Amino acid sequence: MLIDGFGRAVTGVRVSLTDRCNFDCIYCHNEGLGDTRGPMEPQDEEMSTDDVVQFLEVAEEFDVNAVKFTGGEPMLRDDLETIVRRTPDSMEVSLTTNGTFLPGRAEALLDAGLDRVNVSQDALDPEAFREVTQSGAYDDVIEGVLAAVDAGLTPVKLNMVVFDATAGYVPEMVEHVAENEGLQLQLIEYMPELAGRPDWAIDIDRVHGWLNEQADQVEHRTMHDRRRYWIDGGLVEVVDPVGNEDFCANCHRVRVTHNGYLKGCLNRNDDLKSMGEMTKPEIRTAFRDVVHDRVPYYGEYMIKDDDEWVINEEYIGA
Repeated sequence: MLIDGFGRAVTGVRVSLTDRCNFDCIYCHNEGLGDTRGPMEPQDEEMSTDDVVQFLEVAEEFDVNAVKFTGGEPMLRDDLETIVRRTPDSMEVSLTTNGTFLPGRAEALLDAGLDRVNVSQDALDPEAFREVTQSGAYDDVIEGVLAAVDAGLTPVKLNMVVFDATAGYVPEMVEHVAENEGLQLQLIEYMPELAGRPDWAIDIDRVHGWLNEQADQVEHRTMHDRRRYWIDGGLVEVVDPVGNEDFCANCHRVRVTHNGYLKGCLNRNDDLKSMGEMTKPEIRTAFRDVVHDRVPYYGEYMIKDDDEWVINEEYIGA
């Protein structure tokens, strides 16, 4: 197992299979739309099936025990089931998707070895959903969530980005997961440094306060010290990384871009390590290097100057 200079063991990887996406969410950090006609073979700049599997086999050598496949929209890859099937048996396998391609594929993904799925869903009203996602695929998403639950890919976590346009939908989403077995809600703090528009950000502590008032029970997860709220039988978890030193101090993931680079932090693009031709020796070297250079974003790479977060000069150009 590899441990960075801040004592953080890397136990998980988050692998982007494509930067293409059939949604154009207004809060997204614009990983790209691209060719979204439907599931297709890997495109020119995307890692091949074998590349992804090679990487995962090396990650297993370093005792990584969990992988999450992401995008863009990872289900735009028609080899997703093959990749999941070839993932080392020692790894927990999860998927983050917008859900539109889950109908018809959820069972196959379960059979291939997928353990669970996160589905992006920011609203329960079709028109509100369209305004946020710039997509009319609301019914497909609902059908996809049901398909995942029916297949047994549970708990299905609904990912909801909380910002100015969606904050008012939180109560009905909390009620929705309480009323529907197999669902959980994951409220994700909007990150203006990734998506721009800082005026869209809300005070996440207000959300915590409201949830705390409604909750029958409150838990703290070890990972990122996340708070979880049990409300009327439903589970709601808050992912609040912005300005959160504890969150970064407990980060145990390395990220992989669709085109074969490793990065130690979601928020940075100046720490990329190429895996070259994706041979196992090259992957091992890049993996060791990216872990060696990992720095907690808040508290180290970004530090407080009075009440403002500024880049720590120590890491500029590093």
